[in-house]
Amino acid sequence: MTSPKNLPLIQDPERLESCLKEIPPEPGVYLMRDGNDQILYIGKSKKLRSRVRSYFQSGPHHTPRITLMVRQVMEIEFIVTDTEAEALALEANLVKQHQPHFNVLLKDDKKYPWLCITWSEPYPRIFITRKRHHGKEKDRFYGPYVDVGLLRRTLHLVKRIFPLRQRPQPLFKDRPCLNYDIGRCPGVCQKLISSEDYHKTVQKVAMVFQGRTKELEDILTKQMEQAAESLNFEVAARIRDQIAGIKTIAADQKVSLADDTISRDAIALAADEQHACIQLFQVRAGRLVGRLGFIADAQSGTCGEILQRVLEEHFQTVDPVEIPAEILVQYELPEADMLASYLSEQKGRKVVIITPQRQTKAELIEMVERNAEYELARTRRFADRNTQAMQDLTELLDLPDLPRRIEGYDISHVQGSDAVASQVVFIDGLPAKQHYRHYKIKNPKVTSGHSDDFASMAEVITRRFRKYAAMKERGEQLRSDDNSVLDRYVTATSDFPDLIMIDGGKGQLSAVVEVLREMNLLEEVRVVSLAKQREEIFLPGESLPLTTDAEQPGVQLLRRLRDEAHRFAVSFHRQQRSDRMRRSRLDEIPGLGHHRQKQLLATFRSIDYLREASPEQIVTVPGIGPRLAQQIYDYFHPKPEEGELETPEVAEASDVAAS
Repeated sequence: MTSPKNLPLIQDPERLESCLKEIPPEPGVYLMRDGNDQILYIGKSKKLRSRVRSYFQSGPHHTPRITLMVRQVMEIEFIVTDTEAEALALEANLVKQHQPHFNVLLKDDKKYPWLCITWSEPYPRIFITRKRHHGKEKDRFYGPYVDVGLLRRTLHLVKRIFPLRQRPQPLFKDRPCLNYDIGRCPGVCQKLISSEDYHKTVQKVAMVFQGRTKELEDILTKQMEQAAESLNFEVAARIRDQIAGIKTIAADQKVSLADDTISRDAIALAADEQHACIQLFQVRAGRLVGRLGFIADAQSGTCGEILQRVLEEHFQTVDPVEIPAEILVQYELPEADMLASYLSEQKGRKVVIITPQRQTKAELIEMVERNAEYELARTRRFADRNTQAMQDLTELLDLPDLPRRIEGYDISHVQGSDAVASQVVFIDGLPAKQHYRHYKIKNPKVTSGHSDDFASMAEVITRRFRKYAAMKERGEQLRSDDNSVLDRYVTATSDFPDLIMIDGGKGQLSAVVEVLREMNLLEEVRVVSLAKQREEIFLPGESLPLTTDAEQPGVQLLRRLRDEAHRFAVSFHRQQRSDRMRRSRLDEIPGLGHHRQKQLLATFRSIDYLREASPEQIVTVPGIGPRLAQQIYDYFHPKPEEGELETPEVAEASDVAAS
């Protein structure tokens, strides 16, 4: 009897063993897929069969993240390579291409900022961001930087040294702004500089954030000397000022090492039971040019394994010229030779990985470790505060466990117009902005001049939990004796909230409770509401609010969640309202694109004049044919339906058009 293929491998031992036997004991890459043929995880190993088999062996060595992933694996693919370095390179390319959910070791909690250069644009922008994964393929991210103040000062100096694009959008349509007149911008908005020349300027800026300031100084010095020899003293003076500014940037800190000609990175970590704070110091020509920080799960592996994975993920996103010749590590890496071979191949020169034990290099590692300990202490303070708040909230609401995932909902509108809702998520007491979500209210009864917050909140909760309601109904139909379909679905998706908070009073809470009762989810979803005026907490079925202190940690956590939900809802409402006000009536005419709208307005100057124009006058506009001209005319002069009397305004407009 053949095993069904619709079960995960962990629940089908025969198919699992058959699949493992097909995997060879050679170096390569493995891909784990779920039931929807989506890639869950991509890994590499020098012995594929042993590594993949280790995932399905019972024991306490798996982290919750890996355990959750293994429950969903339906198929395993593999690609054999000749060497371990090739496996690492292939893994890096596949992870960039597919971005599997479970390949994230480093926590993306927006703690540290990145610097982004949008190489995908003809005139790249340079800005600081905390959303690294939202860029396009050609965009480059530098960081994450621990010292935010130093990063902002450096970017400010760079924009003073080099003429760069200062605004994301042009200030004027037909002329440059003041930045062009004072030499801060080369006139990007009016394309007074070619894209190729502007890219050359941005490449010099990128060298600053790559730590290649000495190399940049040498390049600019040669350009200054060539300009002076050509008697172009104005250009030479400008380059001289740029060199002076770069020296100011590079003079922030100097690290004393015996050999200051070698570029090197030093990496160390400090960890407790939950968190691992990693610091990476970039030393170029004896100067500390960058201090990067990472946060990882301390239970994801040993210290050496965490450092190994951090270095692999970090160097997958850098240019080969940024790879140092020497990497100092705090602990021995489990696959140091493979990583060194891969980096050497990428750089085109030998890269060595050293675990120093004494003298100057060991002192550098100790300094990096001390900084990692300070970051860990600060992370622990925030974690303790949030844990205390969640414990207080657990006692206050009589919850069975700590509410790790809390969702907050709010409605925003102006007298019913542009009604929207927000869903914000706090995980372990911290905002998880990657899980935020907007909703546009679709209820036809909620219109301008007629608002209904109760119906709007009921709609949002229905849309949020309808998949879970469908899973529970399916489980009840199957009458499963073990884990229900809903439980398995909750485990697989990992986005089911431990608590949801409604911004409002008893009315909003009652509307949500009624919806959950109809969906048969009232027992699974814990819900409360927080009223604004007196910071009162209401529970389902209770007429009076809980007796609380507005300053106790659990209430403060709900207040932070409520304020974030309100901010997120208001910002989206303002965006929708602004978009509606910018929309033209011409958008409602089928076949009339943006370019043709511009042609019409350039000819008739306003919609009022266009309304008075005849089809013969409209057809004279370039790009407007007879049929489209008639559609435009009919839009402004609708014919009355059969049996409907023609209004005096329409009759008058028809007479004017006919004359």
